[in-house]
Amino acid sequence: MSPGSPMIYILLLLLLPVRISGCGMDPYQSPFQVRPTCFHPPTSLPTFTNTTTAEDVATVFAKQIRGKNVLITGTSMNGLGFENARVVAKHANLVIITGYNAERLKLSERAIKKEVPSANIRPLFVDLSSLAAVRKAAAEVNAYSEPLHVVIHNAATVIGPFKLSPDKLESQMATAHFGPFLFTKLIAPKILATGTAKYTPRVVFLSSSAHAMSGIDLDTLAHPDKAKYTPFSAYAQSKSATILDAIELSKRSKGKINAYSVSPGAIFTNINQKEESKADMQAFGILTAEGLPNTAAFPWKTIPEGAATTLIAAFDPRLDATPGAYLADSVVANEMIASHSSDPETAAKLWTITEKVVGEQFTF
Repeated sequence: MSPGSPMIYILLLLLLPVRISGCGMDPYQSPFQVRPTCFHPPTSLPTFTNTTTAEDVATVFAKQIRGKNVLITGTSMNGLGFENARVVAKHANLVIITGYNAERLKLSERAIKKEVPSANIRPLFVDLSSLAAVRKAAAEVNAYSEPLHVVIHNAATVIGPFKLSPDKLESQMATAHFGPFLFTKLIAPKILATGTAKYTPRVVFLSSSAHAMSGIDLDTLAHPDKAKYTPFSAYAQSKSATILDAIELSKRSKGKINAYSVSPGAIFTNINQKEESKADMQAFGILTAEGLPNTAAFPWKTIPEGAATTLIAAFDPRLDATPGAYLADSVVANEMIASHSSDPETAAKLWTITEKVVGEQFTF
């Protein structure tokens, strides 16, 4: 497929979030209700945009972050998770950073501590593609004395050739969906412990506007079929899963946990610089022949800009009224969710299948 192919630009359009105007769907409206409106945010809080940075968000919500215990997965340097951890560490009581590479995890810890000497950083080794590793990490978290106010599922794996996880699950789905699902279930008591009459704990899932490319093939979810595999379809399915996870978790917890999914935009992070994914990224015109962002085809965000939306989902108090919301470009964008990623029946089926695969059932 040539870089000038119309299919390339269709894909690129799907990979990018669309900015929302002030009128239309309420940017702080629940995905469970649709009503036309013109939104006017509280004057005490700013309206965020696609150029808002994570630092901007953390500064605005410093009061909301202060005293919180936050767990962030996928925190290698030059990534969105690291940027989230770096700025949150300036205000939070505790930031737990996770990774599957012990050396890179140590580098992230050192970098944050160097910039913020007073930061309380706790590294946690976990490979989210392995259910056994997730169970081990969850046991460590449950042994901590501190409860958890916010969990951010940021970890991802490469968009590349067909690969199975240690549990014989498709690797992208294992890392983005199955692992985070099981992890959240096992540490749920720690999350629920922070709930009060005035505060509801939050879980944030990293998604992408590329979810629109494909709904989830429920028939192959537990038994991947290599013959049906394509890298970007698998990526899209994993991102559809995270949106459905946020909606269903919010629904089933009945106000005890508020979950959100976010699209950070197109960001040149460590994940799309890996050799395993470079060829596919180049074939689709996302990266140049040199392996750099194809800025001639479409705009890219910086890592600080991409990380902003996640922190809004984690700390913006205006979102308390909109559990299950999908955010893009730093605002709620529920109208951008593809129908296959918001269908209640699909969400329920995905949840049931996943509980069977991981061998655990959520109770609230």
